[in-house]
Amino acid sequence: MRSFLPFVFAVLFQLSPALAQQPKPATSKSTTPAKTTPATSAKPATGTSAKPTPAATKTAAPSVGKPAGTTPTAGTGVKTTAAPGASGAASKSAGSAPVAKPATKSVPPLPAGLGSQDPDTRYRNGKTLIDQARYDLAMQELQPLTAPAAKFSKAPEAAYLYAVAATRAKKWAEAEQMLNLLRTEYPQWPGVHEAMFLQGQVSFEQGDTDNALRVLQQVTTPQLRKQKAAMKASYLARLRDKALWQNLLRRNSQDTVLARSYAEQLVFGGLYTESDKAQLDQVVTQFGLDRTRYTPRPQAAKKSSYNVAILLPFEFDDPSWETRRRLQFVNDLYAGMKLAQDSLQREGRQLNLFAYDTGADTLKLKQLLLQPELAGMDLIVGPVYKSGSKILARFAREKQIVTVNPLSQDGDLVLDNHWHYLFEPSSSTQGRQAAEFAYRAFGGGPAVVIHEDSRDETAFGQAYKTAYETLGGKVLALRRVDSEVPDALGSAFGGYDVKSAGHVVVASDSKKAGPATLNALNAQGLRVPLLTYASWLENPSVSLGQLDQREVFFVHPKYIDGSLASVRRFRQLYTQRQNLPPSVFAFTGFELLYYFGTQLHQNGPGFQQALANSGPVSGMLFQGIGYPNQAHDNQYVPITKLERLEIEVQNPVGSR
Repeated sequence: MRSFLPFVFAVLFQLSPALAQQPKPATSKSTTPAKTTPATSAKPATGTSAKPTPAATKTAAPSVGKPAGTTPTAGTGVKTTAAPGASGAASKSAGSAPVAKPATKSVPPLPAGLGSQDPDTRYRNGKTLIDQARYDLAMQELQPLTAPAAKFSKAPEAAYLYAVAATRAKKWAEAEQMLNLLRTEYPQWPGVHEAMFLQGQVSFEQGDTDNALRVLQQVTTPQLRKQKAAMKASYLARLRDKALWQNLLRRNSQDTVLARSYAEQLVFGGLYTESDKAQLDQVVTQFGLDRTRYTPRPQAAKKSSYNVAILLPFEFDDPSWETRRRLQFVNDLYAGMKLAQDSLQREGRQLNLFAYDTGADTLKLKQLLLQPELAGMDLIVGPVYKSGSKILARFAREKQIVTVNPLSQDGDLVLDNHWHYLFEPSSSTQGRQAAEFAYRAFGGGPAVVIHEDSRDETAFGQAYKTAYETLGGKVLALRRVDSEVPDALGSAFGGYDVKSAGHVVVASDSKKAGPATLNALNAQGLRVPLLTYASWLENPSVSLGQLDQREVFFVHPKYIDGSLASVRRFRQLYTQRQNLPPSVFAFTGFELLYYFGTQLHQNGPGFQQALANSGPVSGMLFQGIGYPNQAHDNQYVPITKLERLEIEVQNPVGSR
């Protein structure tokens, strides 16, 4: 019997999110273009009309149905810690083609004289290891130099560098301990303000906002003024506890950044109620804020029908076969949404769809957002590219319109923005989800976590380690590898007692990762459970027979259970309308619009709080959709076991 195990958890975000690579959705696997592309009448009006013409609504197709109830040895190619600035999540889309990597990648050699008795050598090595993003090793080199008993002339600098390495490795407790030593033992060090600035970050990351503000208030050097304000604004934007806000304002009544951040939360973050009117007015007056900007938008009333803008790169201006083939996934996504529109209408829930062609660059999107009708939409879906998503996220926040990105897994897009959602689970979400599953399923035994040398997989691996250890488990090793480097994965199993591992996690979509991992496990004689990505099932270099020889579990956000009646019905209706079976993008388009269209009719356009309070529900096609605790990406990630997938692999989605 095929089934899966859904789990839920909150998203992890970091301080300085690095820019993610732009997602590159691939074409559908079908070889025939979809029968129906969005009609040109569904494009945005170019004249002066203030109201767009909705896409045609069909009523012939029966409804698919209603949702159910809630239910260190750093060998060649191996790095031992996470990349600097890696955050929250990744930007790969489900079903997208893997981006080609270079055949080889240069890995910097370890500095000579590791563990030397010469303090100057260790100090130089520590700085080099930080530059190489080998933070654990850097901490090992620098730690003996930091104590006063070491009598090292650069002990304060060594302590500060140790704290830098610890923060980049997300080891906040170690960083705080060293910063306390630095401030206590070396108070006259000229760089103490930089240490206090770093202490502010550490306190923010540990959830001690009050201490962070208190420490940053002591950073008076002019060179750090702008950075200090930026740090406070970044972290304060994440606070959702109104009582905490009130206490912070009382204790920091002259803090302009704090006051402005609170006004932002009230007006744009959805915290505002009528009882906050007097205090908001007082904050605006006291700190000279722009009253027109900080005037809350009236709460939108529930309506009988809602307008939804679909912003996708249809590229109507290029009718070539190559372009139409490349953009098949866009047609599939939109066709799934149209079927959801029909299903909702048959239930008495009217949605008017307005399809806009965003083109292939951001210029056209920026021009579209100048059209007045966009500001009057009740919901916006799109776009699919990273650069456009950031622009639309700002628009959603300014106009206070809930916007849903249909394909991205980049958690940074929704960071600090309560009007922007992801439909796909972020990489950090998947990592923490997998850790919760593994802790329960494998008894909390020691884990080995290996992840690819990329931002996406680094976020997964770091989130997995943090969540697993928080639950009480132990991670023997967290290794970052480049699978394109020969023997990199084999080296990742060295330097620790691998025989004591209770399970192994490999976060990699690389075609070489599967065979290399299985060979390494066989060479070590390890028969422990393996948890990895569902993309391995599509790897021709890995057979079902190889996987069937051990316990293998897959993180599979797009798992579709073909035995469900709703899945069979959707496939039937879609095939009748399009004359080809649905791709995963068609399933995504349907589920997204059906779910959020239902939310519009149940709670009105400002449904964020209702979403946070409602808990998870079973979707029509994907099992488990929920946005609890203000986390704005799809929180449920199925973990499937091999034997539950064998029938689906032999009979892929859309083949029946």
